[in-house]
Amino acid sequence: MSNPPQPTPEEKLAAAKKLLSLPHIVVICGSTRFMTQMNEADLRETAAGRIVVKPGCDMKSPHALWSDPVEAEALKARLDDLHRAKIRLADEVLVVGDYIGDSTRAEIAYARSLGKPVRFTHPEADPDA
Repeated sequence: MSNPPQPTPEEKLAAAKKLLSLPHIVVICGSTRFMTQMNEADLRETAAGRIVVKPGCDMKSPHALWSDPVEAEALKARLDDLHRAKIRLADEVLVVGDYIGDSTRAEIAYARSLGKPVRFTHPEADPDA
């Protein structure tokens, strides 16, 4: 007798979110040059009843945490890993801004590879449009 297929981690996460009756989770992606617009998108998505996760560090602004170039490089790698985890957690991605750089392009591709819906504040910026 064969064993039934085991649910994937993604299926387990989706089931847990449903059992917990969690609201829709949106992750905001985009260049940190658009932090003001990200904050506005966060406000609007939250007001619409969604849980929002977004970049928590703007490495383009001076800060002691990334003042050393070697430490900054290591931090950037950790933040990239963290943001991919946010994408896995989310139900949907919202890309903010009218510019799509390499990092955001990679995040969009990653989200789409996971089957996550991707919305754009500026749909003309969609690299696949």
